[in-house]
Amino acid sequence: MDDRTFRNAMGSFATGVTIITTELEKETYGMTANAFMSVSMNPKLAVISIDNDAQMLQTVKESRRYAVNILSEDQQDLSMHFAGQKETAREIPFTTLQGIPVIDDAVAQISCDVIAEHVEGDHTLFIGKINGIQLKEHKPLIFYKGNYHSLERQKELVNN
Repeated sequence: MDDRTFRNAMGSFATGVTIITTELEKETYGMTANAFMSVSMNPKLAVISIDNDAQMLQTVKESRRYAVNILSEDQQDLSMHFAGQKETAREIPFTTLQGIPVIDDAVAQISCDVIAEHVEGDHTLFIGKINGIQLKEHKPLIFYKGNYHSLERQKELVNN
């Protein structure tokens, strides 16, 4: 199969949108990602996947911790900013969770300590032990077939 067919198939799986954040030498780093999943309830574990050519890879390797920020439908501009698609003129609203920078007002903020990493193909998987969670009552931002969506827009499509 060719790369385009593979990308199209993977893009057919609707996902939430996250920003992975970390801090190294008192500087905050972030990147947009949808390669995130829970791994285990006991112990509570989550995994993120980072391209081996991404700048964020070395930062997470050195910091040994990260946060997953599940974005709300109102945070598309932040997703685009951290994906390098758009400059955000406003200041990025960071707070902290267990000492890790997190995106203010995200649907969920999950802080993790890296307990294992695995190089698989052209990505590295970081398994993190979850040490903190904060939740907000917002609707999530969704990514499907290369475009952003919201639950309300999808609900309208279903009801018509």
